[in-house]
Amino acid sequence: MMKTNFYKEIRENNFKTTLLFVLFFLLIAGMGWLFGFYIGDHLISTIIVLIIGVIYAFIAYFAGASMVLSMMGAKLATKPDHTHYINSVEGLAIAAGIPNPKCYVIQDSALNAFATGRDPKHAAVTVTTGLMAKLNKQELEGVIAHEIAHIKNFDIRTMLIASVLVGVVTLISDFMLRMTIFGSHRRGSKDSGGGQVVIIIIAILLAILAPFIAQLIKLAVSRKREFVADAEGAKLTRYPEGLASALEKISADPDPLVDRANKATAHLFISTPFRKKKSFMTKMFATHPPIAERIAKLRGM
Repeated sequence: MMKTNFYKEIRENNFKTTLLFVLFFLLIAGMGWLFGFYIGDHLISTIIVLIIGVIYAFIAYFAGASMVLSMMGAKLATKPDHTHYINSVEGLAIAAGIPNPKCYVIQDSALNAFATGRDPKHAAVTVTTGLMAKLNKQELEGVIAHEIAHIKNFDIRTMLIASVLVGVVTLISDFMLRMTIFGSHRRGSKDSGGGQVVIIIIAILLAILAPFIAQLIKLAVSRKREFVADAEGAKLTRYPEGLASALEKISADPDPLVDRANKATAHLFISTPFRKKKSFMTKMFATHPPIAERIAKLRGM
């Protein structure tokens, strides 16, 4: 079997992620354009979208990481209890050319880990106690390298932007729906002909479909970033088998549920922090690509 080149894998997935973000912005631009038709001014509608986006981004950018760590009950790792973990993070951070991230631990039997922070200077790596107990040194280093890769590649910021865009789409679609319905009541029966009914139907469809489409794009971005982090992490350790073996153990975990995880934080983890369910809808809304596919790519490197 032909070996996959580290750099080729990273380059291809970065390109696909860029395309997904283009789709995201086109969706928001289309909503702003349609909203402009309703209020009679495309410029004002664009400004409204930008203001909402800036407010969302400001709050999430500066408070997001600390909120996630607090929500997850993460505690700072200390020596000598977590010496190997801390040393591995420091060594891989040096190899990646980034500042040392803070090291946190979650008291949970599930095998999982995540990285958070707005940039490499304000980053943290978090692992569960279950992960440290059940992985060997090479496997743990593979997982840590994956998280270091997320930090190096600014993936947390990427997903922050994606989350902000989903919020913007949801708010604008809801705002359009409310203005259309209540506006039609204020205008009275004189304007309540077939044209008004069509406008209301379009607004309802936008309110339902736009957030749905935006969420699908966000999840697609999340899945692509996992492939990139796998490839970049394998490049850091020069031992893809370490991460591949770790993912096998994570996949075989009989109780993968991380107690404090929720849908808003699920995309941060190296693997879904929920109990696995197999269905078409579950696959469509998956935050991560199939582990078997990730393992196959790693073992093809």
